[in-house]
Amino acid sequence: MTDISKITLYSGGLKGAEAEFGKLAEAWNINEVTFSYEGHLPERSRGMRILTQEDMKKGDVSMEIISQRMKRTYSRLEKIRKVIQSIFHIVNGGYQVFAVGWIQEDNTVKGGTGWGVELAKLFNRPLSIYDQERKGWFSWQENKWVPDTPVITSETFAGTGTRNLSDDGRKALMDLFIRSFGPAGGK
Repeated sequence: MTDISKITLYSGGLKGAEAEFGKLAEAWNINEVTFSYEGHLPERSRGMRILTQEDMKKGDVSMEIISQRMKRTYSRLEKIRKVIQSIFHIVNGGYQVFAVGWIQEDNTVKGGTGWGVELAKLFNRPLSIYDQERKGWFSWQENKWVPDTPVITSETFAGTGTRNLSDDGRKALMDLFIRSFGPAGGK
């Protein structure tokens, strides 16, 4: 097991899955980096790191590429651009990537969470998602989703996902932390 004092969660701190990742990280005394930007109101502020305009540009990607990769189009470009730019920093910070959401038939993931998942695939990061509809964990292996029981083994990991976290999703995250680190506080 990795020394908890050396582990860092990277997240956006938004309501739902990201806030739950943060609450669990805090309960286990895991370092937390919460990325935000001007005009963004995350639920969590522990480990807050405000991204500058220059930082945001590092995560800039052509919306045409994003639309192709995600197999969909976006109407509110300026709002989604900032979200996409901040997601880059979340995924770039964490070696392992964990998400909560819904895997779609085309193997993309629904919503903004999907871009984080696609970045993890592009960066060739260990990637797992809890699918709230199927009520199970899946990891991206050999270009397909495979049922799995993931464990956090890296010193850095990204936690992202839906704002509409279900009770099953919340329990799946708790179980992930227990599987990875034992009971909170070592008890």
